[in-house]
Amino acid sequence: MKILDELTNREMFFLLAGPCVIEGEEMALNIAGHIAAITQRLGIPYVFKGSFKKANRSRLDSFTGIGDEKALEILAKVKKEFHVPVVTDIHTPEDAVLAAEYVDVLQIPAFLCRQTDLLVAAAGTGKIVNIKKGQFLSPEAMFFAAAKVRDSGNENVMVTERGTTFGYQDLIVDYRGVKIMQESCHCPVVVDVTHSLQQPNQACGVSGGHPQLIETIARAGVAVGADGIFIETHPDPRNAKSDGANMLQLDLLEGLLERLVRIRKAIL
Repeated sequence: MKILDELTNREMFFLLAGPCVIEGEEMALNIAGHIAAITQRLGIPYVFKGSFKKANRSRLDSFTGIGDEKALEILAKVKKEFHVPVVTDIHTPEDAVLAAEYVDVLQIPAFLCRQTDLLVAAAGTGKIVNIKKGQFLSPEAMFFAAAKVRDSGNENVMVTERGTTFGYQDLIVDYRGVKIMQESCHCPVVVDVTHSLQQPNQACGVSGGHPQLIETIARAGVAVGADGIFIETHPDPRNAKSDGANMLQLDLLEGLLERLVRIRKAIL
């Protein structure tokens, strides 16, 4: 697919970034515009990220979205207004068909990376499929997830490292996995910086996080040669409706990206 070629056929890493979930049109457009301006200046290929709904929440009263089609229409508006691809999570085969009408990249959540019907449905849309590595899987095991997409007739696949379960309430990143997945899956590999810093399964039913370590994880990801970097960001993480505990404050993104670009240039 042309979009995947444009993201990866460069000397610079690409960026998937945006809010965890679409909370409203004004918020999404403001974030997208801010990031698009930064990435254009720095020469970073950019994909706007926003979940059109959140199906995996700890508590029944957690925010799940503003309505499927309403959120997807906002994603389409971001794409049109800023001329950037957009990515969103899907959770069912039906989601794949619906979301494919609006977005360029269908993202498979980590918990669902072994769901064959979901992967086959995503592949069938012809869109790029980004599969997040399950917190319970080895890097080598992601070969089979990527193969399900390819064997369904879609070569447009990439995989994402987002940490491995360490005890009940923490994650760690094994950076060997970036190289292993690049070589075994034969596709671009992304490092999901912010989700790697989650502290899931908290007693309160809301995930915690270590946002102060975002730059540490991002620098290491770029240094080991990741093709892409994934960062969830929000103007006011403390009041974000999902994953606020591990998101980057939006006004800190520009400085971080400038430093990551210098690392990338240094290792080439």
